[in-house]
Amino acid sequence: MADTQIELHVEAGTGEIKAVDILARHCGLSRGQLKKAMKNGALWLERGKRVQRLRRADRMLRPGDVLHLYYDARIQQQTPTKAVLVADEGDYSVWFKPPGMYSQGSKWGDHCSLPRWVEQHLKPQRNAFIVHRLDRAASGLMLLAHTRVAAAKLSGLFRDRGVTKRYRVKVRGRFCSETVFIDTPLDGRSACSRVVRLAYDEDRGQSLLEVDIETGRKHQIRRHLAGMGFPVVGDRLYGGGKEDDLQLQSVYLAFDCPLKGQRREYHLPEHLQAGPSGG
Repeated sequence: MADTQIELHVEAGTGEIKAVDILARHCGLSRGQLKKAMKNGALWLERGKRVQRLRRADRMLRPGDVLHLYYDARIQQQTPTKAVLVADEGDYSVWFKPPGMYSQGSKWGDHCSLPRWVEQHLKPQRNAFIVHRLDRAASGLMLLAHTRVAAAKLSGLFRDRGVTKRYRVKVRGRFCSETVFIDTPLDGRSACSRVVRLAYDEDRGQSLLEVDIETGRKHQIRRHLAGMGFPVVGDRLYGGGKEDDLQLQSVYLAFDCPLKGQRREYHLPEHLQAGPSGG
């Protein structure tokens, strides 16, 4: 069934057994469905104090192992959109995340997330760790670490506001022509955005904005602009409409590399940028 959802927790028992065999005994899914779900990150193995995704169907379980299956047919039917490599720095890389791709997976799967795409497509193959996020509906530059050391240092850089982050955003309405600083707190925490109008489309009644953010609160740009009466085009959550295709894109990242001490600047290639909104 297209809406099938199964949450299963089962202990391996006393003898060795393959993960797919024990799952097949306890749920109504075929081995093919189970193998696909495992590959897509929907199965977790709890061994002692460690819990991690289990992707190999022929993995032999040990006594005391516990399997946790989170199967959602709708999620399993999703197919990942294609991410594009912008720069490979070895310990980390920069990618174009397309709209609709998740910044990270969930317990129900990770096959439509950017980290999983990177682990499967980056050569030479490396682990991928997230250090910041973009909304699923947004697109643009994302930085991924490939070692735990790099992940810790880059995460600290974002946390300590050591990264310049710039976005291109289309909003409904004629935004003022002067630079605007928004410092309205969000969720009880400081939130600062700097907004400049780049263009205005008279026919569509839309403004193209450039937004720099010092902080990274949840949905900061969308909430700040909607609060001023200029909702982001395609924002169904804060825009009050039924639009889709969120017009919010990360186009620039810059920081002093905490690993090599060099200044790094990354621009989203023009062919991946959303088009202008008028003159």
